[in-house]
Amino acid sequence: MPDFGTVQPAESQAPLTLKQKWDLTIKGTIDPYNLVNSVMTAAFSQDGNQTPKYGEGAGAFGARFGAAVADGATQSILGGVVFAQMLHQDPRYFRLGPQVGVVRRALYSVSRLMVVRTENGKNTFNSSGMLGIAGGIGLSNLYYPGASVSSRVMAERLSTSFTGVVVGNAMSEFVPDLEKFFLPKMMFWRKSAGAN
Repeated sequence: MPDFGTVQPAESQAPLTLKQKWDLTIKGTIDPYNLVNSVMTAAFSQDGNQTPKYGEGAGAFGARFGAAVADGATQSILGGVVFAQMLHQDPRYFRLGPQVGVVRRALYSVSRLMVVRTENGKNTFNSSGMLGIAGGIGLSNLYYPGASVSSRVMAERLSTSFTGVVVGNAMSEFVPDLEKFFLPKMMFWRKSAGAN
């Protein structure tokens, strides 16, 4: 699972340049994990001709896949590059790490939906992220079929995007701990199993 946009507690917290913001966004957009996620999104949407309502068949599935990739890319480009650069905000997730209590870390990861770090290291309202999500959803009206362009659908997509950010932040905060705990045990198990 890609985690290009997470800063570990011990890492340098220097602000990103414009080129680094673009690099981060491109890596995230074309990462195989995110492309598989877009395939799954298209598959769920294809089931029962859900939003976006492109119809049925292989062509409709391709359109849904393209829309899923475009949705993620436009939100990432707008929020992580365009508005982040204009507003001098850093689009990365700055992880607290295991030296902080679990409850505090969980609350912190949720708060990062609304709070972002500025380029000078201070916390501020995540206007770049909010504008990126809203702008990406607005731009989707250009390629979504008319039956999928309504205030209800836009509100659902806004809710889905917010949920995705919160889940992604929680994963960025806690998955490294789980990997550190489970991977050495799995490696030991593989070595033990190979010795028999």
